[in-house]
Amino acid sequence: MRIGLLGTGPWAQLAHAPALSRHGALDFVGVWGRRPDAAKELAEHHGTRAYDDVDALLADVDAVAVALPPDVQAGLAVRAARAGCHLLLDKPLAPTVDEARAVVEAAEEAQVASVVFFTTRFQPETEAWIAAQSAAQGWFTAQAQWLGAVFRTDSPFADSPWRREKGALWDVGPHALSVLLPVLGDVRRVTAAAPGPGDTVVLVLDHAGGATSTLTLSLTAPPAAAGAAVELRGEAGVTLLPTSSQGAVPALIRAADALLTAARTGTPHPCDAPFGLRVTEILAAAEALLGGGPPAP
Repeated sequence: MRIGLLGTGPWAQLAHAPALSRHGALDFVGVWGRRPDAAKELAEHHGTRAYDDVDALLADVDAVAVALPPDVQAGLAVRAARAGCHLLLDKPLAPTVDEARAVVEAAEEAQVASVVFFTTRFQPETEAWIAAQSAAQGWFTAQAQWLGAVFRTDSPFADSPWRREKGALWDVGPHALSVLLPVLGDVRRVTAAAPGPGDTVVLVLDHAGGATSTLTLSLTAPPAAAGAAVELRGEAGVTLLPTSSQGAVPALIRAADALLTAARTGTPHPCDAPFGLRVTEILAAAEALLGGGPPAP
């Protein structure tokens, strides 16, 4: 499959470009970015071509991987789908429900496959754990903590404008939801949302399976407190989300495998654009309860 990369920022450099260039079943055709000089540099580093015209890249490939802010991703994903390209997207799918729905509708109309890259869903240990807990019955409650120190360290994402605007709810909230939804069922309603220090938010969710969950999300946690944890409690006892031994690049290669399979078979992957839309709907409901965006970190 011929694939192109849209985006040249830190995530494209650290994850997407290395994954695409290492994948044995992908032909990494080229890179397009909003900064032509950055696209040229990234393309040269990975032995591929830089494109000045995004439509020219879309015409040369079968699929695109997108490493761009969600508001930019949404519009380009619609454009790529209409050009007949399969979609390897990042989370969150879009910053609004309407924009996310437009991606879903474009993919469905064009009959292209889509996979949204929720990192935890494509790491072997955590993927197996989620599958095992999804098959179990009688979950009573869950606690998820996704705490980053992005704005308090020298993280390459510290100056990300969209993360500054949307905060932890939209950046790490999708990760937590990607774990909880397949295990506890869809969210019937967000019953509470409260702001914490910095961009921290706390959510309480009512799930279709009868369980409740509490999420604590932050990009402004003290560095010593940073980390992710999910605890489930129910009839089977207590279980914790395991730590993965693999980073983003191997997980993204597995996500590309999932896209190849979905494109070949026509069978949607569980983390497709409609799932990304559902996550967006839940985030938007929580944001509405919070009264808008998070406080400035």
